[in-house]
Amino acid sequence: MTTPDRPPLPGPRPAAADGKVDLTLRVNEVTHRVHVRPDHTLLEVLRGPLGLTGPREGCGVGMCGACTVLVDGRPVSACLLLAPLAEGVEILTVEGLEGTDGSLHAIQQAYVDHTAFQCSYCTPGFILATKALLAEHPDPTREEAAAYLAGNLCRCGSYVKILDAVMDSAARLRLDCGTPARTGGEGHDLL
Repeated sequence: MTTPDRPPLPGPRPAAADGKVDLTLRVNEVTHRVHVRPDHTLLEVLRGPLGLTGPREGCGVGMCGACTVLVDGRPVSACLLLAPLAEGVEILTVEGLEGTDGSLHAIQQAYVDHTAFQCSYCTPGFILATKALLAEHPDPTREEAAAYLAGNLCRCGSYVKILDAVMDSAARLRLDCGTPARTGGEGHDLL
C-alpha cells in the first residue's frame, strides 16, 4: 500500500555476485552510496560502512531505544529496519544534530547542562526521541514526556535528570521560536 506522501517500497533487487546490493541512503543531509548485504539492518550500515557510532545496539530487538534514529522525523529502531528499506527517506542520527560551527543542538546542550547521563550509552537515542517528541508536541508536561520516552531505557537510572533535560529543551526551543509556554502544569516553570 502506498501513501500520498511516500513512494512505494522498493521491490526485490538483484544482488551482485558477492551477494550484496548497492544502496543510496540520505543520512544527516548527506547522500551515501553503500554496497551491503540486503539483510543488513540500518544500524549495521550506519555503524559499519558509514562510521556513525551514535546509534548503538543494546537489545537487538527494538525494545531499548539505544539504536533510535529519526526517519523522516519519526523515531525508529535502527536495529529492526532493514537497510534497503531506508532508501528514499531522510535519516537523522545524533551526529547530524551538531551545528555547522560544531555547536551543540539545544537539546544536546540541555542534556549536558543537566548531566542527564551517566554511562551515556542510551543518550543518543534519548536525545533523538526528545527531538521527535518536541517536534510533535513542543510544550509537553513532564508526564507526557515520560510516556513518550517510555521506549528508551536507561540502565543507570538517570530518568529524573533526563526528564529535567527534556523539559529544559522544550523551554529552550520555545525561546528560540518565540513561542510562550502554557501557564501552569508541572515542569513549565523553566523559563
